[in-house]
Amino acid sequence: MAEENVLITMRDIVKTFPGVIALDHAQLTLRKGEIHALMGENGAGKSTIIKCLTGVYHRDSGEVHMEGVEGNIFNRNTMDAQNIGIATVYQEVNLCPNLSVAENLFIGREPRTAIRTIDWRKMNKQAQKLMDDLDIQVDVTQTLENYSIAIQQMIAIARAVDMECKALILDEPTSSLDDKEVEKLFKLMRQLKAKGVGIIFVTHFLEQVYEVCDRITVMRNGTFVGEYKIEELPRVKLVAAMLGKDVDDLAAIEKSEIDPKKAETLLTAKGLSHKGTIHPFDFEIEKGEVVGLAGLLGSGRSELVRCLYGADLAQTGTETIDGKELKIKNPLDSIKAGMAYLPDDRKADGCIAGLSVRENIIIALQARYGLFKKIPMSKQIEIADKYIKELNVKTASRETLLGQLSGGNQQKVILGRWLATNPKLLILDEPTRGIDIGTKTEIQKKVIELAKKGMSVIFISSELDEMIRTCTRMLIMRDGKKVGELTSSETELTQGVIMNAIAGGEK
Repeated sequence: MAEENVLITMRDIVKTFPGVIALDHAQLTLRKGEIHALMGENGAGKSTIIKCLTGVYHRDSGEVHMEGVEGNIFNRNTMDAQNIGIATVYQEVNLCPNLSVAENLFIGREPRTAIRTIDWRKMNKQAQKLMDDLDIQVDVTQTLENYSIAIQQMIAIARAVDMECKALILDEPTSSLDDKEVEKLFKLMRQLKAKGVGIIFVTHFLEQVYEVCDRITVMRNGTFVGEYKIEELPRVKLVAAMLGKDVDDLAAIEKSEIDPKKAETLLTAKGLSHKGTIHPFDFEIEKGEVVGLAGLLGSGRSELVRCLYGADLAQTGTETIDGKELKIKNPLDSIKAGMAYLPDDRKADGCIAGLSVRENIIIALQARYGLFKKIPMSKQIEIADKYIKELNVKTASRETLLGQLSGGNQQKVILGRWLATNPKLLILDEPTRGIDIGTKTEIQKKVIELAKKGMSVIFISSELDEMIRTCTRMLIMRDGKKVGELTSSETELTQGVIMNAIAGGEK
């Protein structure tokens, strides 16, 4: 692409926080009419450099230049960035769900009548035309909450387009989307690219990068590693660039296989059900076994483990652990019985952003001890430091607020929280979603290490290859029912076999 097509250049960007150099002379170049992937592990500096561009953070030093804007740009806030044509759409859509689609599109810039009231008819008409032009099929008079996250993201993008953005930043937009929704988003991105909009695409999904992007910038530890044309960077070299080392592609990971003669049952469930989500099911897991739950979104994977754990109260059935019947009325009963549960929605159900890393790690253990038996501070520090080191958590200190850590490091802290309770059964629901390849590898290896030490693990992931690497047995879920079971001992755990089982409900 010719140099005159450059839209934005960022050079020698430095940003520090107390005790941490977040960006160390980082750089990024965006051209007109290109989709540019920004790649790197969690903590690499991707979000920080974006926030320095959009005015969320003020950089310490460095230069930012944009076509059509004189001199070194220094956006004081996101409105400054919008005014020069830089728009951002985040993974968590920050629109107003209680307002109509049209109101969200034109909030703060509504068309007015002669007497300065909102011209609703004109606003709805303009909004519908904008949706039609971008092939987004919605009724603009309906409230935003009536539409899926995918549609809400497209509406946020449409708002940016209507404000004549020159640069569009998409920060992890596909994390919560299914394949069809992703394809719709990519279609919209290609439309904008054809109109000359420059798009920065922040993602962890390698396949999506190679499907839709033109160039890749790789960052590592706050520094610029390199910029590459997509056709010049094979996947294995991209991963190596992100990790800063050659990748073993996880082939060296050896699963925890159980000798059937030595198998000991840890947990048994019979006839457990939850109205509207899970039909009566039987479940059994051995000590030191990693059992995967496979199925499409809505198949009942998460609902099954919530039922087992007591997050959703089972309406029928019984549970035993180590042969003793459990009376689970709430999650605290499960914790006391030796169960631990890392939920799929890290932000809503896992992270307590306003508490420190230390407090987040010890909170489940403290809950098990009770309010009147406080864990001494010396013990809290010992526990926190143990899991910060063991899980390689990147944090300035144990007292850093969890909300200041990258997503992957937040996930490690929550994992540490449950390991601190020394559970017999660890339930992991999408433990690697939205985190970088290096952290995924660490978590997968940790799961197998725990299983080899005798801990039982239930593992749910949307990535089949990840489950194949870690699980010794896989249950197939569909429509709230267990419809099949596959075992690695029968060499059945291949992507093709699993997908056939998910689709047909049989082996």
